[in-house]
Amino acid sequence: MKKHIPFSLILLRLFLGLLLLVFYWLKFDNFKYYAISFLVVGLLSDIFDGIIARRLHIATQMLRRWDSSVDLIFFICITLATYLSCPLFFKDNALLIFILLGSEALTYIVSFAKFKKEIATHSIGAKVWTLFLFALLIELLLHCQSTFLFQITIWLGVLTRLEIIAIILILRDWSNDIPSVYHAIRLRKGKTIKKHKLLNG
Repeated sequence: MKKHIPFSLILLRLFLGLLLLVFYWLKFDNFKYYAISFLVVGLLSDIFDGIIARRLHIATQMLRRWDSSVDLIFFICITLATYLSCPLFFKDNALLIFILLGSEALTYIVSFAKFKKEIATHSIGAKVWTLFLFALLIELLLHCQSTFLFQITIWLGVLTRLEIIAIILILRDWSNDIPSVYHAIRLRKGKTIKKHKLLNG
């Protein structure tokens, strides 16, 4: 039974993301607080699914691929809900947002072009960026405004997407949980890499 916990946590994020859009469509009162609650639960599930999977020795490539794909869907749902709540902010900052979205899309294009698989690097930089994105989405849901945090999140997001692309290009074969470009180079040279604790999520 325990071995099903990590996958259940991944599916929980998928369910919460889709449910949030239903809540918006149904015009639930205090929608932004539901969104923030779902975001917090989603982040915690993302942290603990990896930790539990490693403890149970079931952190397979398939599980990590599901984790990455559902993470993307979950944050798309949360971001869409934020956009629907704060359309003016997104309109005013459309160029920077499209730059970030374009860099994200490019990571998948490069990965599919080289390996015929989606990305699942779970790099340290991407993990750090997720925390900034988490904070930004909460700020937007509460105030529909952001300046400094928004700028940091956008450009840190672009930099970490470029790092992921570099990791993909360096690797000879598709692999998951690559902490950084340095580790990708080591793996390409046939050396083992030690997974960083931040990659447990």
